[in-house]
Amino acid sequence: MAYAGFWLRLVAWIIDAIILGIAGAGVFFPLFRANLHFFAHATPWEVYSSYSRPILAIRMLGLMMNWIYYAALESSVWQATIGKKLLGLMVTDLAGNRITFGRASGRFFGMLLSGFVLGIGFLMAGFTERKQALHDMIASCLVIRKV
Repeated sequence: MAYAGFWLRLVAWIIDAIILGIAGAGVFFPLFRANLHFFAHATPWEVYSSYSRPILAIRMLGLMMNWIYYAALESSVWQATIGKKLLGLMVTDLAGNRITFGRASGRFFGMLLSGFVLGIGFLMAGFTERKQALHDMIASCLVIRKV
């Protein structure tokens, strides 16, 4: 076993983003369609910065969908999201054991913090001794790869 570095984790994230994007399109298309009057007359910035109830509901559902995807899969017997599984990566605690749903949830919400300041929390995975990003340190986790 070896630690998974920044680039492998980035590729896994891209795979997961594609999967979540396809799933999200199926879930959210009806919501966007029901609010077509808003989207038809709004600029992209107005949609992005809107605090309307439909937009907030869509954002909250998207956050919940991502949280369940990451936390459920990383705390499962796979110990990985689909993207990580395809690349032979696993999320463990510091002793190499499977993490709980609670710890996986903490790791997921720590990812939000990792992205707050120009993604520096994610870039840390390329420079720390055990290839830990900020959210891994917060949740006391490691991402390892099978060698």
